[in-house]
Amino acid sequence: MKPYAILAALLLLAAPSAATASTAPASIDKDIRCSGNRPTGLMTDLVTDAHMVYRDGLPTGESVDGLSKEEVASRTFAAIRSSRPTFGWIVPDCGRATHQKAYRIILADNAADARARRGNVWDSGTVRSAQSVAVPYGGSDLQPDRLYFWSVQVTTDTGGTGAWSEIQPFRTAGELEPYAPSYRPQVRHADHASRIERLDAETTLLDFGRASFGSLRASLTSPKGGDTVYVAIGEAMKDGRIDNRPPGTVRYYRYPVVLKQGRHTYDIVPGHDRRNTGPQAVLMPDYIGEVAPFRYCQIEKYTGGISSGDVVRLTATYPFDRNAAHFASDNAALNAVWELCRYSIEATSAFGIYIDGDRERIPYEADAIINQLGHYAVDREYAMARRSSEYLLQHPTWPTEWIMQALIIAWNDYLYTGDLRSIEANYETLAARTLRSLRRDNGLISTRAGDETKTDTFRRSIRFNGDISDIVDWPRGSEDDNYVFTDYNTVVNAFHYRAMQLLGRMAETLGRHDEAHVIADYCSSFRDTFNAALFDTATGTYRDGIGTDHRSLHANIFPLAFGLVPEECRQGVVDYIRSRGMACSVYAAQFLMDGLYDAAEADYALHLLTKDDLRSWRNMLRAGATITFEAWDNSFKPNQDWNHAWGAAPADIIPMRLVGVRPTTPAAATIEVRPQTASLRHVTADVPTIRGTVEVDIDNTSDTYRLRVRIPANTDARILLPAPDYKYTLRRDGRRIRPHKSGDTAFICAGTVPSGEYVFTVERAE
Repeated sequence: MKPYAILAALLLLAAPSAATASTAPASIDKDIRCSGNRPTGLMTDLVTDAHMVYRDGLPTGESVDGLSKEEVASRTFAAIRSSRPTFGWIVPDCGRATHQKAYRIILADNAADARARRGNVWDSGTVRSAQSVAVPYGGSDLQPDRLYFWSVQVTTDTGGTGAWSEIQPFRTAGELEPYAPSYRPQVRHADHASRIERLDAETTLLDFGRASFGSLRASLTSPKGGDTVYVAIGEAMKDGRIDNRPPGTVRYYRYPVVLKQGRHTYDIVPGHDRRNTGPQAVLMPDYIGEVAPFRYCQIEKYTGGISSGDVVRLTATYPFDRNAAHFASDNAALNAVWELCRYSIEATSAFGIYIDGDRERIPYEADAIINQLGHYAVDREYAMARRSSEYLLQHPTWPTEWIMQALIIAWNDYLYTGDLRSIEANYETLAARTLRSLRRDNGLISTRAGDETKTDTFRRSIRFNGDISDIVDWPRGSEDDNYVFTDYNTVVNAFHYRAMQLLGRMAETLGRHDEAHVIADYCSSFRDTFNAALFDTATGTYRDGIGTDHRSLHANIFPLAFGLVPEECRQGVVDYIRSRGMACSVYAAQFLMDGLYDAAEADYALHLLTKDDLRSWRNMLRAGATITFEAWDNSFKPNQDWNHAWGAAPADIIPMRLVGVRPTTPAAATIEVRPQTASLRHVTADVPTIRGTVEVDIDNTSDTYRLRVRIPANTDARILLPAPDYKYTLRRDGRRIRPHKSGDTAFICAGTVPSGEYVFTVERAE
């Protein structure tokens, strides 16, 4: 069995040395056993489909290599912004246990050389490596505003040398940096109403099925011209019509349209809202124009007939593969929650950067961390997540904990992409964002016990020109379980521990080994200090901070989620968490669910995912949501909006925790499949990774737990199954096998398997 130590995995991800690469243009291997298969899913600088071209946000069917200079100026495409980009692909599946042995990349500046597989710009030669994601470019710096073509050929241990991939053209941006995040342009697509209802002689209601950010295009007829019709759009209904006075920041707009004689098409573009188009807001690009979130449209003061093709909603999103992910189970409520949250990730991508919702349209770390994880779970391309992470490193927000979340976001980015460049470029900023400079004599950090946070030196170090303060949850009061704020805050210090842990991993990955050892010692000492100061041995739970005996859900879920709870204390903390229910916001629910699944509390976690009281995702559905809310209910946040992706935690919790598919080394070189399906009888899921899709099919009866799993090529998976409370027999593909030691009595370890399809069963022993 191959060793899967972290160091070995990182060595695989390292750039090949010159000694490993041949500069000869010859084929990697003369044996073409896998000639029917070729690398697919090509990524240029983490971007898929870099060749695609759009005009006004709509696909043109053109490719960047076919554009004239004039057309380049009037089109949008994924302009590559790095002069030294990376390349990635999905290794062809040539049967069970397929691993890549070598690759060869050619890069040309013209199609003829590319078709002939001549890398006149760069030929990597034969590189003996398993690396198929974030492969670094090794030639001279690319030039701005230029067209390039690349292709890759791989050798696998099961199929020999395969065919060359398709040729992927791309254009570079007008200005290049050695490293800068690349991304695709925002796009539009046309939606037609799923339901049209005539409300009265002059009013027609159109229901598009679910909300999105968009504008309208209506084709209307006037016999004489000059008459005015009104077009209303909104997110909510009341008494059979669009609610024209919705609560909070739920949207409603009404626009007059003066008709011309005859039949004409009118673009109804939402007006600018001063609250969400200010200096801090992310603005829509001019080629798309302003958008608003809405599901419903009413055409008023119009007597003509309206069919489905007459009124089109032009929905804006980041490019999404809607077929990349799938989930279904025998629990209809869970399925509805999954689809609500999956779609929320897609719908709120309209701004190209993760934002907080329509009220402000400002990126915040707490929104981004949930949006990022959800995006990883529902699509394979993560360039928008990278762009959002980089944006927040330059534009942090005020909450103490969210300043430190930058490290979680950055580490997630590396874990899912395998691309180290962002951490490498921003390491010093990330180190400052741990807030280690705020550590006091008692060993804990505090924003309130000193004046350092108000100094220019501190503010420059974290790139924030203002005061930071502790937040715990939002909004305070209704969603923080009556948390008592003290100088030494339990939640703040839990985030500090997690940030320092991740900084240590980053240092080790970057080769800063001495620094990594110092950080490891720091974390060990800090963990002891944290528990000595904040854990109440009398109650077996954590206090909100030093100087108070108050206990809250939050003071316990964050230590659990971040691995601070000693093993012997874990059950007491879990029991207290269960006693508090969902006494937190939709944001903190992410960490609550993470902690519960880490503690193997699958039954209670499933209960929280599917319950239907006010603090639930089903309450959002009951209220008419098609995109997740900013809060569980208007009663908890009267000014909430209905399009907040930070309410979509199940988008990642269901595939990554309940289905249990998660990367364990960068770029999913190794993954874990650890289903925690609790009482569910049947589950199917497709979970995308950057190396390909993991397919899962689970049947759970009283006597047998059956897992069918397909692992993509060039990936290895550690399989863990829920341990039953009876004597059992473990089988793989029908053959009895001996369980491996897992270190967790809640699971049976069936070992580590390479790519391919397997069936594992846990059967009641006779």
